[in-house]
Amino acid sequence: MSEKVKTVCHTPMHRTHYRWIVLAIIFAFYMMNFADRANLGVVLPTLKSEFVLTNMETGALMSFFFLGYAITQIPAGLFMSKVGPRGIVATSIMGFSVFTFLIGASVNAFMMKWFRFGLGLFEGPSPVGGSATIKNWYPPQEQGFASGVFMGATSLALIAVPPASVWILLNYGWRMVFWVCAIPGCILSIIWYFFVHGRPEDSPYCNQAEVDYIHNTTAIEANGTAELNTTGSLGWVDKLIRASKMKQLETNMEVFKSWDIWGNALTYFFVGFVTYGLMTWIPSYLVNGRGFSFIKMGWVASSPWVGALVGQLLGGWISDKWLYQRRKPNMIFGPICLIIMLIVLIHTPDSTSAWVLSIILFLTGGLLNMAWPSYWAYPMGFTTGKTYPTAISIMTTVGNLSGFFSPLIGGYLLDVYQDWNVVFIFLGVCAALSILMSLTIKEPLRE
Repeated sequence: MSEKVKTVCHTPMHRTHYRWIVLAIIFAFYMMNFADRANLGVVLPTLKSEFVLTNMETGALMSFFFLGYAITQIPAGLFMSKVGPRGIVATSIMGFSVFTFLIGASVNAFMMKWFRFGLGLFEGPSPVGGSATIKNWYPPQEQGFASGVFMGATSLALIAVPPASVWILLNYGWRMVFWVCAIPGCILSIIWYFFVHGRPEDSPYCNQAEVDYIHNTTAIEANGTAELNTTGSLGWVDKLIRASKMKQLETNMEVFKSWDIWGNALTYFFVGFVTYGLMTWIPSYLVNGRGFSFIKMGWVASSPWVGALVGQLLGGWISDKWLYQRRKPNMIFGPICLIIMLIVLIHTPDSTSAWVLSIILFLTGGLLNMAWPSYWAYPMGFTTGKTYPTAISIMTTVGNLSGFFSPLIGGYLLDVYQDWNVVFIFLGVCAALSILMSLTIKEPLRE
């Protein structure tokens, strides 16, 4: 008696690509998140005259946002590590949109400061939720690029905000700048809640093949793809960045005890002085320091953020593809280049054309921001989906305190020295401190 053996051929399930839709929504909401905090920088020259403010008082309008911003991030990270980011991010988006509208209704600087504080409270959970969603929705070989796209939203906001805000300001007044910016966030809050789930396995739009791919399981082999080599040697660079295999942080207590987490946060803190300093003062520098009209300021002030967008996307891609998912090389390279460009900016004559100044600012923003995705992707190398929200909330809390201090210190230096170069020297010193701090942490190698 012969037995027939029936052979069944399994055709691999076609993988959905819904994670890229999720990334597009993350990009859109974080772009509005940044637009709602950055639009104040464009109208500062007008507010300074209308409310009769000193430079330090003007800086305080920016700083109060970051005070609220820092307060909510660690609580948000701890909460998301338990219940996920979906609901709290949707609430965050709606909340910061409402406070953006209220800022436009301010009748004096005191009221505006506290509305800016409220804006910060509601914006605080957003970067934690966005980056935690990327951690859950992307495999390691795509996390650097996805973080670059996430950070690129900040740059696109800063590209679009100056010219758009100037046009609204000149035609409809400064209040309308905030009222217009409030509308998209209300819509995106609803889109986020219904279309972005905390994990791919919870989403009805993501099939099992994509879930398996994201989690690096059998779908990688089934689809004939190979994992990216994450253990290649970078020679002397690995020695400089102290690359080594690191224990995965499985609990929040381990996260709080990790120097590498706190060291990354302090590195981000010092480089944040530069970013928020440029965001706050470049429009005023162009108008008051260079004598530009509002129209000319609008497009020149966008230049560093056009460069930043290019730098963030390029930096994330290089970190993933060329540097074997090493994050620290860009943390060192970006600030070094920034210092060089600040020296160039300081020595640029007053007669320099707007086009040349735009190129200098483009390179300043672009070279610095090659490092930006690395700060966010770095903790992904040695945390889990449960502990990453806490890790990134520590980084954003500590890092964004620079957003509170940088405008105040910059305003104080301007009031005392009446010299923009002093502000740029201060930012260069902060960039140097970020490099030194990055040398104290290890580079995690994946098993």
